[in-house]
Amino acid sequence: MIRRKIAALSAACTLLLTGCGLGAGGAMPFMVGPGSITPNRALEGVKITVGSKEYTEQVIMGYILEYTLAAAGADVRDLTGIVGSRSTREAQLRGQVDVAYEFTGNAWINYLGHEKPIPDARTQYEAVRDEDLKRNDMVWLNPGPMDDTYALAASRQTIARTRVENLSQYADLVKRNPAAAKTCVDTEFRARQDGYPGMAAAYGFDPGRAQTPVLQVGIIYQATADGSQCDFGEVFTTDGRIAALDLVVLTDDKQFFAHYNPSVTMKREFFEAHPQIADVTAPVTAALTNDAIMQMNKQVDVEGKDPAVVARDWMVARGFVTAQ
Repeated sequence: MIRRKIAALSAACTLLLTGCGLGAGGAMPFMVGPGSITPNRALEGVKITVGSKEYTEQVIMGYILEYTLAAAGADVRDLTGIVGSRSTREAQLRGQVDVAYEFTGNAWINYLGHEKPIPDARTQYEAVRDEDLKRNDMVWLNPGPMDDTYALAASRQTIARTRVENLSQYADLVKRNPAAAKTCVDTEFRARQDGYPGMAAAYGFDPGRAQTPVLQVGIIYQATADGSQCDFGEVFTTDGRIAALDLVVLTDDKQFFAHYNPSVTMKREFFEAHPQIADVTAPVTAALTNDAIMQMNKQVDVEGKDPAVVARDWMVARGFVTAQ
């Protein structure tokens, strides 16, 4: 769930979505060969379009999914970088994207319309899996262990000054002195029910009292670390910039924020035609831990590496594929 913009991809996909609709996708950025993922006869030459949202983590995971399916022998088309959750979801529902990694919490709140998350991650996955299949013919494969959820963070200096270490204390600060709790957010988080408004309701404060300047997600981390524009900032728990900038994540002591575990998703018809995708992708999804994705995010957002290269190198290092 880390919402970093990939500008060129975003612009291209915006044009596609608002113009004549999504195309068939482009070629994968790199070719890979089999590793522990070996060619699967049933997937040989099958045309599969892989999609993702536009922020760093989703683009990386989109490439990981592409390399996985390509090593199994599929003819993979690349549609990573679609702008926004809704656009990516709509592309899947229309069959313009065949497979994509989606997050359980995002589907539960934003696609299925529930206001409250389910505290247990496995129970939430099962609820999403069952309801989305029934309502939308969407199949959810077994989820991975990473949990990329929303959070608020601050610099250590801000923590020391405000003595705010959890969201209940943050809520008290907003009530007592909103000017000392200026919180940078992006447009989605400011409006989503699993974002700032829902958090405010859960912790009992008026979001209208809070000062919440809107910034691009990529700017929020540095602005929060500097304390230049905000005391606190919206972050995502698998973002590599949290450690790189020495930010402190506030404890969600009422467990408001939903679990965001990744699952490979696809329409029922596509899954029934190609059930082998479940076995091929399972070991890769199982290897997507918070530490793994945080390191990959850091390589892109802090070190400036190409997400396609980062995804390929991780797949090669884990032995899933070989570089070509």
